[in-house]
Amino acid sequence: MKDLILIALPAEAPGLKHCMNVFYTGVGKVNAAITAAELIERFQPRRVINFGTAGGITVQSGLHQVTKFVQRDMLCCELGSEPGQTPFEPGVVLDLGQPGLICSTGDNFVTDPALQIPADLVDMEAYAIAKVCQRRRVEFLCYKFVSDQADSGALKNWKEMVAQGQPFYLQKLKDLGI
Repeated sequence: MKDLILIALPAEAPGLKHCMNVFYTGVGKVNAAITAAELIERFQPRRVINFGTAGGITVQSGLHQVTKFVQRDMLCCELGSEPGQTPFEPGVVLDLGQPGLICSTGDNFVTDPALQIPADLVDMEAYAIAKVCQRRRVEFLCYKFVSDQADSGALKNWKEMVAQGQPFYLQKLKDLGI
């Protein structure tokens, strides 16, 4: 397989589950990292594409390309790190070097858009997948559908909007020639 498509949950794109190159990571950074690493090892793809829902901080609904990633859970300032920086690693932002938005990834569902870390969007998997792809030298593309505004109504809105990104994902796959 030259392209792998990773999505956290089948509910985010129920019409894609029949595709042979679509895989579900499960929720969270650990699940996403394990799944991405195993699939890259097994299939040795040219490219990994991540679709999924995200909370919008500076952007509204729709599909957005993400090219910069930070770890929302990393608040180890006592170790000399900046908020979002993995201790003892250079830089805060994992940057793909292309124009795009910043996604803050963490193992919590954001319901307050006031973050200590720069972010246009928030999710629970993208940083982990980006990091695995970077380490394995595999091209990574990330597109997030804003399902909510990461506020007090986020969970309710996410539940209502979780599958609404699917037409955007299908169009993006068509645009990419997949």
